[in-house]
Amino acid sequence: MQLAGFNINVTSEQPQELAAWYRDVLELPPMPELGEAAFSLGERTAFLIDGHSDTRGKAQEPQRVLINFMVEDLESERQRLLARGVEFIRPPEAEPWGGVITTFLDPDGNYLQLIEFKP
Repeated sequence: MQLAGFNINVTSEQPQELAAWYRDVLELPPMPELGEAAFSLGERTAFLIDGHSDTRGKAQEPQRVLINFMVEDLESERQRLLARGVEFIRPPEAEPWGGVITTFLDPDGNYLQLIEFKP
């Protein structure tokens, strides 16, 4: 498979509110060429928020898909998000492979993780 790009599309019953959270709380950079609820996650990688007729309420199995954000300084990012009211459900923990992970929730209950990896 030769990919020209990659995107993650998260659906919500309230896509405008969820997109605002990703824009205002996480401060993901916008990708307006794909729409007002699109964010850039790096070169040719997009994160999209959209509605779907079958999406209702919070995520039922939020652990099924983990959205990972690789960061240089996990603790400073964690403190910044805590100050903005973000709910963390897993404290920072070192993994056997050398990374540190902490897990938090978006308003729809999706699992997001900050990962710091400095081999």
